[in-house]
Amino acid sequence: MIKIDVDLVSKLINSQFPEWSNLEIKPVKKSGNDNKTFHLGNSMSVRLPSDEAYVPQVEKEQKWLPILAKHLSTPISEQLAKGEPSEDYPHPWSVNKWLDGETLTLENIDDSNQFANDLGKFLVELQSIDASEGPLAGEHNFYRGGDIVVYDDECRDAINNNVNTFNKHLLKEIWELALTSKWAGEPVWVHGDIAPGNILIENGKLCAVIDFGILGVGDPSCDAAMAWTFFDDSSRKTFKNALNFDAETWNRARGWALWKALITYNYNKQSNKAVADEQCNIIEVIINDYETER
Repeated sequence: MIKIDVDLVSKLINSQFPEWSNLEIKPVKKSGNDNKTFHLGNSMSVRLPSDEAYVPQVEKEQKWLPILAKHLSTPISEQLAKGEPSEDYPHPWSVNKWLDGETLTLENIDDSNQFANDLGKFLVELQSIDASEGPLAGEHNFYRGGDIVVYDDECRDAINNNVNTFNKHLLKEIWELALTSKWAGEPVWVHGDIAPGNILIENGKLCAVIDFGILGVGDPSCDAAMAWTFFDDSSRKTFKNALNFDAETWNRARGWALWKALITYNYNKQSNKAVADEQCNIIEVIINDYETER
């Protein structure tokens, strides 16, 4: 396991980008799992893959984000430089422009319906960009945008492991409904990890979307899981209307949300009550919403 800390980042900057060696380096408040992120001065950030599995994300973001940014009205991550592997750190890494804003919470948005509409419009805009040369969903992005059936065994195991907590038959019904359809259109761009930690808010409104490491092209349903993990009944409808998904794509989106909540609950139920309780609530939201729509 590589120790990724301020000392390491300082060594990398000093050796590869000496023009920035006088800038302060400090960890960000909330760093992701796939990549570790640090402030570099006031206007830049350094982003380093935490494991070899995440290394392909560097080249992908370097190649595609400048192209996507030209077509998006909402700011996204902007690459300024690419760092090379060294004796101190064996992977490529990135220097990005620092984007101002607070990580999304229910408390820092002015109007959840307006935010739901704005996020939906961002995703529609992303999906409208020519994706003909984009990287097809697969192992490189954990199949986001691919066929959700790749997680069938994992999801069914999580259902069977929690029959005393959840209605097994109802969860299987929701999951199997998600498996009954496929994306019939041309592949479109998907962010792959639309979640509060990757969304920035300023003055109560959406101001930027970051962390495109799981970027790919395919089925857009995976990008709608926040319908059940963040929104309430009203804003969920607003989000759905903004996305303009058909019923089958919405069913697959619900499947993505259910799979993630179930495996996270199953993994944390004995060791992290706070995370388990949060996922339990999401599963109940999914169930209630499904029963209301039936």
